[in-house]
Amino acid sequence: MLGLQELIAKKRKSERISMITAYDYYTAKMGEQSGIDIILVGDSLGMVVKGDNNTLGVSVDEIVYHTKGARKGAPGTFIISDLPFMSFHLNVEQTKSNAARLVVEGGANAVKLEGGSPARLEMIKGIADCEIPVVGHLGLTPQSVYKLGGYRVQAKEQEAADSLLKQAKEIEKAGAFMIVLEAVPEKVARQVTEELGIITIGIGAGRFTDGQVLVFHDMFGLSDFQPKFVKCYENLSEIIRENLREYIKDVKDKRFPEKKHIYYPLTDTE
Repeated sequence: MLGLQELIAKKRKSERISMITAYDYYTAKMGEQSGIDIILVGDSLGMVVKGDNNTLGVSVDEIVYHTKGARKGAPGTFIISDLPFMSFHLNVEQTKSNAARLVVEGGANAVKLEGGSPARLEMIKGIADCEIPVVGHLGLTPQSVYKLGGYRVQAKEQEAADSLLKQAKEIEKAGAFMIVLEAVPEKVARQVTEELGIITIGIGAGRFTDGQVLVFHDMFGLSDFQPKFVKCYENLSEIIRENLREYIKDVKDKRFPEKKHIYYPLTDTE
């Protein structure tokens, strides 16, 4: 497993970091077998696993459950788990408790939370004080979808870009070791990456972050919506649908099961 110090060393050596989401045993297993650096058990599971319109309905219990499955599939991979909506908003004690659950019960190596307000900085400090590695998240923060008015590119104006950079620096000071930058102009993400000592991971943030993360389902055509920043490596949804249609026809036409799929008594000579 790449540990915290090994990941930090990658930034110093300008070695790019790869991250994908995974929410279950087998997806995480494939990620580890492929050599992925980091797995994120994201609250994006609300949309791509549960079928919700946003991430707001995901609970801590659900993140714990899916982190457990991912950990079993990828015992040797660094796993980050999202703190879902309202799990870090009320007070520091609640935040510490929920972060600890993701680590102790789920098996995560680190936790991620969205936002860079003074209240969020206090939560980051509290988690770090528990010796739990923390990841920040700025730009498009999906848990703020109603406030933002939808899933839109952030920090396009200079004032907003300056504010994002300031928040990123405060997140670093608060004790985070990594920050995710989502849906921001490449120029902004590049400046943040160059001015921070901590790792930056981009998702729709251009070419100059220290690493990239994509949602697994987006990468393989298994989600309902494909943002501009996604590279779809294979449209598995159409392949699966075609195979399902073939299966249905095999059943209707009595081509399945064949003899090779059937169990026989020991005395049966067929």
